[in-house]
Amino acid sequence: MTDQPLYGETWRPRQHFTARQFGPEILEPGKRQEGWLNDLNGLVYYEGEYHLFAQRWNRCWIHAVSDDLVHWTELPPAFWEEALNTGVQSGSVVIDYGNTSGLSPDPDRPAMVAFWSRNDNLSQCLSFSLDKGRTWQHYEGNPIMRMPERDPKVFRYDDHWVMLLYGDQQYHLLTSPDLLHWTRTGNVVPDSFECPDFFELPLDDGDPKWVLVRGDGKYSVGTFDGTAYTEESGQLLSDAGPNFYATQTWNNTETGDGRRIQAAWMRDGRYPGMPFNQQVTIPCELTLRTVDGKPRLFRTPVRELTTLYAGSTHWSGIVKPGADRVLADGPVEADLHLDVEIPSGATLTVDVSGTTTELTGTTVASQEVSGRLRTVRVLIDRTSVEVFANDGEVSISRCYLPAGSGLVLTATAPVQVAATLHSLASMWPDR
Repeated sequence: MTDQPLYGETWRPRQHFTARQFGPEILEPGKRQEGWLNDLNGLVYYEGEYHLFAQRWNRCWIHAVSDDLVHWTELPPAFWEEALNTGVQSGSVVIDYGNTSGLSPDPDRPAMVAFWSRNDNLSQCLSFSLDKGRTWQHYEGNPIMRMPERDPKVFRYDDHWVMLLYGDQQYHLLTSPDLLHWTRTGNVVPDSFECPDFFELPLDDGDPKWVLVRGDGKYSVGTFDGTAYTEESGQLLSDAGPNFYATQTWNNTETGDGRRIQAAWMRDGRYPGMPFNQQVTIPCELTLRTVDGKPRLFRTPVRELTTLYAGSTHWSGIVKPGADRVLADGPVEADLHLDVEIPSGATLTVDVSGTTTELTGTTVASQEVSGRLRTVRVLIDRTSVEVFANDGEVSISRCYLPAGSGLVLTATAPVQVAATLHSLASMWPDR
């Protein structure tokens, strides 16, 4: 057992969400044990609160709330599987403002409705809450339908509800008037994989588009008429890192400030001897911008992250071969901003405690970037690094375990750099 305080453990991230344990402490918890998290589920905004739900490998939906997307309070699990090994797999949450389902006895107190699939990958079910997600009950009519799919993504479109269900490497589209009775449209989206997310975003010219994000992070842009999606782009990477999976965006933010905010499970990280397992990316605002005449998804960390700034330093100059620039010589938790101009054929390497990211004039980790790099942002936590190039045109999410300490810039040719390093405080309360 560890004698370290909750949220102060050696390898627990301090700016990225991780799950806690409410019972006896278990070190290095496995997939169905307290302290584990995987796929994000049912992200929803409601009356000033951002709700984050995530899988504990289909045993329950863990639950946390925040009023700023930075400081989180984990609540006891929202709901559990109905019986041992029946499962509550991934899904989504909506607010039934019109009480179309009739689940709320008071139309002024709309139900928060969660959709999920049992482990049989056939039974589609729902649970609901009437008190802002604090208590939940399984719908007595479960399953609401039996279809050989899973990972339901539900949202409102004009006068009806829409569901995307994953199955057979494609997404199936269904509609409903009341969240309880669903009809196949006959339309599918081929070449798709798990945990769909689907939402409308305006392009920078104001033209509304629909973005479909697959579970593996690949996205496409197109149009949607309420029953069918027409893809207008090929599939593109929303993140080029090795640890980015099962991403979701917060639903219902139109009742707040309207931003489309995304987070993902940072899977496959290692946390030896710790009472938690796995972490969540920094929430990022999504925008659609035109690049070389085509729409592209940009990801930038939410502005609220600046509330964790705890001091800043600045350096500008030329990084030369054989003359490394040390920006920090100890453990680093920071938001690093770089303005760079990298000559053709040159490489600037950012070394974070032994974990490196190579930046060139035209590519970041083999992901194409339009023109030369202009800005690079590196979010450094105890066990994760997230990189954003050209205001989020390219991002890389990566878990790591420090091999040493420090933050160092190296270059294969002279590179002009202006660096600002904002130290980051912990998002967790003092314990």
